[in-house]
Amino acid sequence: MSAQQQVIKIDDISEENAPAIYVAGGLGQFFDAVAAEVTAEVPDLTTRKGRERIASLAAKVSKSKTAVEKPGRDYLKRLKEMPKVVEAELRDFVNKMDALRDATRQPLTDWEQAEIARTDAHVDAIQRIKDLVIFDETPTSGLLAGIIADLELLEIGDSWEEFMAEAAQVKDQTLIKLRSLHTERARYEAEQAELLRLRAEAEAQAQRDRDAQIAREAEERTRREAEQRAQAEREAAARREQELLDQAAAAQRAAAQAALDAEAAAERQRMQLELQAEQARTAAAQAEANRIAAEQRAEQERVAAEQRQAQAVEQARKNELARQAAAVAFELEQAQDREADEAHRRAINRAALDAFIAGGMPEDCAKQAIKLIAQRKIPAVTISY
Repeated sequence: MSAQQQVIKIDDISEENAPAIYVAGGLGQFFDAVAAEVTAEVPDLTTRKGRERIASLAAKVSKSKTAVEKPGRDYLKRLKEMPKVVEAELRDFVNKMDALRDATRQPLTDWEQAEIARTDAHVDAIQRIKDLVIFDETPTSGLLAGIIADLELLEIGDSWEEFMAEAAQVKDQTLIKLRSLHTERARYEAEQAELLRLRAEAEAQAQRDRDAQIAREAEERTRREAEQRAQAEREAAARREQELLDQAAAAQRAAAQAALDAEAAAERQRMQLELQAEQARTAAAQAEANRIAAEQRAEQERVAAEQRQAQAVEQARKNELARQAAAVAFELEQAQDREADEAHRRAINRAALDAFIAGGMPEDCAKQAIKLIAQRKIPAVTISY
């Protein structure tokens, strides 16, 4: 038997020493002690005293069994309750640690969300510039000129942050596309105005031709009718000759008046069509002047856009160089901090090593101890740096 087994007896079992007793093979000592006691003597069954002694020994075995079993059952009950306690404690600990982790990271989370919102705002603004060249219907040159003017007023500055170069490039590209569309649309509108002028002139000429034809036909019809009536009157009686001559003269006057009225109406129509044609020519000339002015402005803006883009690229290059210099300085500072911390740790570890050695520990053992403590492999023992 070990020294502990020799000291602990059945009557000594308690809540404090239960973890050391109720283990694999831990109850053998008590069984052996009881068995040795009850088998150490052989009572005489032929006597009453002997039989009572056997009954007493058996009762003592039962009492010893109860004395060992009851604390064991109590200890087992506590062990069964322990997982619930541990689980509740772990759950509370994990919840508090999760909350602490989330609270610790919250500033970074807020920064990340703000950064996403900031970059999304710039990306959306750049996309809106790109969408300026997308139309559901073909725009007029006037509408395109307004869009170009509004976009030209859009300032690409420091407020665009790292998107400044991209925004400037997208703005210039969009302006180039819009000005190209404006030039094409102005040319198209000028061509349409010229076609309208030519069509008006053609219609005016056709109307004049129709009016002249109507006048000729009216005159011819009147002439024929007059000849027919004259022929009929000549074949009539002589006494009506003078009357018929008077009627023919009146008919001729009426036909002449009708021809004059038709000619006046044709002249009014001709003048109206000529006025429309002149208006069309004026509109075409104005459209051509607008197109030339737009092309000149587009060329000026293209040169200015190239200069702005070059300036933006140069600024972006300078910003990148500054960022790289800052990053190198930061890395250098971090490296110096790490070297200083490492030197500090080595000094503390060396002092602890010297203390172990001074306390009588071999150097190899002292080094291993310092290593294990530094790696936090020794429970409840740490080195304060």
